[in-house]
Amino acid sequence: MTTTREFILVTHDLHPLTPIRIDDLPGSGRVDLIARTVTAALLLSHAIRTEVQVHIIVDDAYTITLDGAELRHLHPDERSTAAQIRNALAAHTEVIGAQPTPVSPGLSIRRGGIASTLSALPSTATPMRLAPAGQPLASLTVPTHPVCVLSDHRSFTDEELATLEPETTAVSVGPQVLHGADVVTVVHNYLDTAGFAHY
Repeated sequence: MTTTREFILVTHDLHPLTPIRIDDLPGSGRVDLIARTVTAALLLSHAIRTEVQVHIIVDDAYTITLDGAELRHLHPDERSTAAQIRNALAAHTEVIGAQPTPVSPGLSIRRGGIASTLSALPSTATPMRLAPAGQPLASLTVPTHPVCVLSDHRSFTDEELATLEPETTAVSVGPQVLHGADVVTVVHNYLDTAGFAHY
């Protein structure tokens, strides 16, 4: 299935060797926030969004990808999602070059960070950097292949912005700064309703 929506989540406290403790997700590289964003991107009430891929950038050195078309055993709770991320990180030593290393159905990890993830996008993609000072989401023509880049609880660094700004359009979902999971929900609603036009 052709992917029609992608989310790129840039993390700052998660590293390849971060020990992910299921009983302390906030202390495990803020995997609690990452897991919430992932589940918001991939899950409906009783189904997985099969048209969505989520790419988690780790240390700008590795990228974990969750592909809704193939993913299994994703549940609407932080712990099970965190376990999938932990499994992917555990496989980082098996990665060869930039080729994705499969971990389980729909879950893989590869070398490379923001730049390589953006460069791998097809020409049909519309990369959008979600930022408070961007142009209003509702002012955009609804893209056929949106790619939404967002940061975790920390702002993009100057180095990250140097990579992102030439390749993405800054887009805002509203005047208030929201949690990543809530931003993803707003974006999905915008896309699900063809730009807030059809309910």
